[in-house]
Amino acid sequence: MGDELRLTLGWVAETVGGLIRSGDPGGEIGNIVTDTRTLQPGDFFIALRGERFDANEFVGEAFGRGAIGAIVARGSKAGTGQQTRQGVIEVEDTTRALQQLAHAVRKASGTKVVAITGSAGKTTTKEAIAEFLSGRFRVVKNKGNLNNHIGLPLSLLQLRERPDVAVMELGMNHAGEISTLVAIAEPQTRVWTNVGDAHIGFFASPDAIADAKAEILERAGRTHVLVCNADDPRVMSRAAGFAGRTLTFGTVAGATVRATDVQNLGIDGMRARVTTPVGERVIHAPLLGRGNLANVLAATAVALDFVVPLDDIVAAAERLKPADRRGAVRRLRGGIVLIDDSYNSSPSALAAALDVVGRETRASRKVAVLGEMLELGEHSLALHRASGTAAAAAGLRLLFVIGGAAARALADAAIAAGMPASAVRYAEKSEVAARDVVAAVTAGDLVLVKGSRGTRTDIVADRIAAEFA
Repeated sequence: MGDELRLTLGWVAETVGGLIRSGDPGGEIGNIVTDTRTLQPGDFFIALRGERFDANEFVGEAFGRGAIGAIVARGSKAGTGQQTRQGVIEVEDTTRALQQLAHAVRKASGTKVVAITGSAGKTTTKEAIAEFLSGRFRVVKNKGNLNNHIGLPLSLLQLRERPDVAVMELGMNHAGEISTLVAIAEPQTRVWTNVGDAHIGFFASPDAIADAKAEILERAGRTHVLVCNADDPRVMSRAAGFAGRTLTFGTVAGATVRATDVQNLGIDGMRARVTTPVGERVIHAPLLGRGNLANVLAATAVALDFVVPLDDIVAAAERLKPADRRGAVRRLRGGIVLIDDSYNSSPSALAAALDVVGRETRASRKVAVLGEMLELGEHSLALHRASGTAAAAAGLRLLFVIGGAAARALADAAIAAGMPASAVRYAEKSEVAARDVVAAVTAGDLVLVKGSRGTRTDIVADRIAAEFA
C-alpha cells in the first residue's frame, strides 16, 4: 500500500483541462468539497452549478472559511480579487471537472473498484461486500448515499488514500446515467442485483429499465468480472453480451453461488445452504427476506473472487446489519418490534417487506404504515392497488396509509381484499399519521414502516421509536 496520493494545483488543472487563474501550480490540494457549509480550513472547493443554485456565488465565502483554492466556471467573477496564494482554476463545466478529477484519482490510485447497480439491494450488497472483504483488504465505500453523477465522484476521491478496494453503488433514474458513472469509476468488478419497478415512471417498461441498468456492462475488458442474478431473466439475457468473466448467484441450478434449503426466519433473517466452487456451507444472515439473501449471495460471489475463505464469509454474514432505515429491526418496550424500512420504497421492495411480515408468527398483531411510492408515472394507481391487495394478504390487523390519490388507492384495495374498513386508516402527511400510529400501537405489535423518501415515513418510525424506547 503506497502513500496517500498527493495532488497539486497544476496536476488538477491539467487533469480537468482548466486554466490556472491564480496560485502556485506546485501547491498541494487539500480535502475536496462542494459545500461551503462543511468546508474546513485547508479544503479545496469545487463550485458546482445546478438548476436551482450556482456555487460560483459562494467562492468568496469558501475563501473566507479558509479554502486554499477553488475550481470555478469560466466567465464567472468567482474568486476575482482574492490573494494569489489561493489557487483558482477556471473550467467550462465544473461538474464535468469534478468527474474528470475523480476519474484521474481513481486511475492513479491503483485501487480495485467494485461497482453495483440494480433496482433494489444496492446499498445492502455494497455493505455486505465491504464487510466480507474488510478482513483481508483495506476497503472504502460510497459515503452515505453518494451514488449519482456528483456523489460517485466525491466518493471516489477517497481513493487518494490508496485503499485496496473501493465498493461503489451506482444509482440512476434515467437512461444514460449508469453509462456516465461506469466511465468515471472504470470498475474491474461489476455487480448487477436485479431489475425491478423502482423509477418505472421514467421508463416505458421493465425492459427499458433493464436496458438502462445494462449500461453496467459497458467498457468491460476480458479481465473484468460481472456478478449477476441468475434468478432474473432480464439480467441474464443482457449479461450474455458481457466481454469478461461472468459469475452468477441465485437459487437456480448452475448458479456459481447457489442457495438451497432456504429458511425464512422472519425478523431473525434468512438461513440457506450455499454451494460454491470452493465448498458448501450453511449461511445465516440477520437481514430480512429473500431479496436480502440474494444480496448476500452476490457479496459471497465477489468475496470468493477476491479469494476470501468461505469460512470467513460465513462468519462475516452473521455480523451483517441492515443499513440505516433499510429493514432495521428495533426491539422496543412492551415487546413491540419496529421494522424501520422508511428509507425508500417500490412495489417489488414493498412486496418483499410484506412477505417478511406475513411469515412472522410471534407478533400479537401485525401493523403496517405504508407511504405512497413515487416515480411510478402512469403505472402508479395500478401498482398501488396491487400493493393494497398484498398488504391484506400479509395478515395485517391495522394498516396506515400516507400520501395522495395513489395511497388512497392502496387503502381502498386493501379493504376490497378483505381488511375491515375500520382497520385501514389514511392520512395525507406523515406528521399526522405518526400521532395516530403511536396512539394505536400496543404491546406485542410488529410494526412495518415503509415508503418513498418524499413521503417522509421516517417521521413515523422515529416517533414510534421515541415513544416506546
